[in-house]
Amino acid sequence: MTTPLTWLYVPGDRPHVVTRALAAGADVVVIDLEDAVAADRKEYARAATAERLAEPQPLPVHVRVNALDGPLAAADLRALAALPGVAGLRLPKVTSADQIRRVAAATSHPLYALLETALGIEHAHAIARAHPALHGIALGEADLRADLGVREDAGLDWCRSRVVVAARAAGLPSPPQSVHPDTRDLDGLAASCAHGRALGFVGRAAIHPRQLPVIERAYLPTREELEQAETIVKAASTDESAQALPDGTFIDAAVVAAAHRTLSLARRPSLSSATASTRAACPGGAELDDTLR
Repeated sequence: MTTPLTWLYVPGDRPHVVTRALAAGADVVVIDLEDAVAADRKEYARAATAERLAEPQPLPVHVRVNALDGPLAAADLRALAALPGVAGLRLPKVTSADQIRRVAAATSHPLYALLETALGIEHAHAIARAHPALHGIALGEADLRADLGVREDAGLDWCRSRVVVAARAAGLPSPPQSVHPDTRDLDGLAASCAHGRALGFVGRAAIHPRQLPVIERAYLPTREELEQAETIVKAASTDESAQALPDGTFIDAAVVAAAHRTLSLARRPSLSSATASTRAACPGGAELDDTLR
């Protein structure tokens, strides 16, 4: 299975925007029933999303439901529980493992927990290993920043590392980064992605199609990384024991596994080819313009 690098959020109360998002080239489209939808549009967003996802979709579609401790989440979960077009449910503001277990008992869809509070970060590892139905965890940095009173971006780095470590310790994939809120600051996005990659994130959520190629470029391996991975895999194929490469670099099973992951990322379809094939499968999406309105 191809490792997702781009997750495009789209408001659930705008069905035409969902159609456009499906043709934008993201690996995963996330229909948002929570923060992106006004209170008086929640029921419409739920109904429109359920109608859309009553049929299989041309690429994975996740749905971010409303907060689990509020009155809307139960209705969201009932509406989405048996729909074949749902590839995953994203659960906002998770603070405990019990929340994951309760949702897992109510649906067969894969679950993804968003940690957006100090309490969620404190319980990160317990949440990450709460139930086999949980397929990933990630940060929601806007709410977390507000909860912590953090003003400088570096103030979130400990939380970021905590979530990366919790995910890997629980055997989950490395998490994607949270969204970069300024959709026109592509240089800032690229720099932020480079920093996130250094912390151990893989891929990133987006709120605009123009962010997708920047994220993909940032997270695809460089030529030097590919050459190194190829050298490691070739060396490992001739000797299963730990060994050193000609340049003195020591390799073992963990290093070889990381090299295979690097090569796997390099084999993923390009954004342009993926976009073309998805547009062909999603009539009406080819008219995607510079904004998702």
